[in-house]
Amino acid sequence: MPMYEYRCPKCGVFEQEQRITEKPLKKCPTCGETVHRIISRNVNIIYKAGGFYTTENRSQDYKDKQLEEKKTDTKAS
Repeated sequence: MPMYEYRCPKCGVFEQEQRITEKPLKKCPTCGETVHRIISRNVNIIYKAGGFYTTENRSQDYKDKQLEEKKTDTKAS
């Protein structure tokens, strides 16, 4: 579930975990004051399940070996 940031005049900024389909909070869960949802600067996505991988961040050594293999494959053809 995504985390949303809210600003309360008494409590300050806090995060609230909510479903995407839920309506934004109108009152602070701590003090009951009116809150406003703010746009978060932290937009990183964290995958916590198996099966995700990254190929864009390979080492330079790996990239060099891949390039050599491609050159060898085209010469053999």
